[in-house]
Amino acid sequence: MADPVSWLMIEPGWRVASVDGEEVGRIEAVTGDSNADIFDGLAIASGVVARPRYVPAEQIAEITDGLVRLSLDKTAIEQLPEYDVPAAEIDVEPEKASLLQRAEAGLVRPNEREHRTGLVRRVLDWFGLAGRR
Repeated sequence: MADPVSWLMIEPGWRVASVDGEEVGRIEAVTGDSNADIFDGLAIASGVVARPRYVPAEQIAEITDGLVRLSLDKTAIEQLPEYDVPAAEIDVEPEKASLLQRAEAGLVRPNEREHRTGLVRRVLDWFGLAGRR
């Protein structure tokens, strides 16, 4: 795995390369907790409208300015699971909810669009233009 401190500099829009150096996509998101110095992994997309895939931190071989090289080949990268955006917050009210309500809440699928990054933002991130003025 790459230097544990260098993950803090990764930004959306950076290029991602396979183990043989072939460009396979761009960074969509960095997962972890910078306050607790915990790096979990990356969300990468192979195209502007492609669904991002999750790359665990253990699969990162090298981080340089503007490029993340993985320890996976292109075939293995295509087999990675889709990135699931974590919920922004979770409301837990066990004392107020009945057992039936809590069971039903676990079965209802949350609105997937609620936590998705907008298309314009994804395009700006893809070309490394987000946040620039």
